[in-house]
Amino acid sequence: MIPAENLLVFFAAAVVLALAPGPDNIFVLAQAAQHGRAAGLFVTLGLCTGLLVHTAAVALGLAALLQTTPFAFYAIKLVGALYLLYLAWQAWSASAQKAERGVAPVLGRLALYRRGIFMNITNPKVSIFFLAFLPQFADPLRGSLGVQLGLLGGVFIAATWWVFGSIALLAGVLGQQLQRSVRWQRAINKGAAVIFVVLALKLLFEG
Repeated sequence: MIPAENLLVFFAAAVVLALAPGPDNIFVLAQAAQHGRAAGLFVTLGLCTGLLVHTAAVALGLAALLQTTPFAFYAIKLVGALYLLYLAWQAWSASAQKAERGVAPVLGRLALYRRGIFMNITNPKVSIFFLAFLPQFADPLRGSLGVQLGLLGGVFIAATWWVFGSIALLAGVLGQQLQRSVRWQRAINKGAAVIFVVLALKLLFEG
């Protein structure tokens, strides 16, 4: 099994990676600012569930297949980008329709959870990243590689939950204060729409 000191090093590396600006933590930030800290936490839970899928893909060798199948890779990216553009349209429409009445759009917890899952699993680069990153901390001499990769994936998810959850709480408090103003609510929704468009374009065109 993987030594405890190696897991601590891996956890520290995972925290640093989760803190680096990227599509997922920016997505959490936007959702928490727009819908509140509970929304950010449920999106974070969805994202972490998506990471379970990527961990399983690496452990089962599916990520390697995805890496060598460009059509599947870009098809998944396209679906993810279209979904982000749909979220952008929703946010922009909310700024025009609901901010006028000073009522923030409300999303169910399950919808937010599903949103996080879909956002994560439609980014195939996460599986490719796991394929490159996780095996560096695994050793065939310490037992089953599948079990080790699953354990490392779990540690990565714990680090992600801790970092993204903190981002959701901070952004949610700030967004709650700003949304008391109709003008700021409108700005938050439009800002979220712009962020979603940027993330969609980044997902589509980044190599």
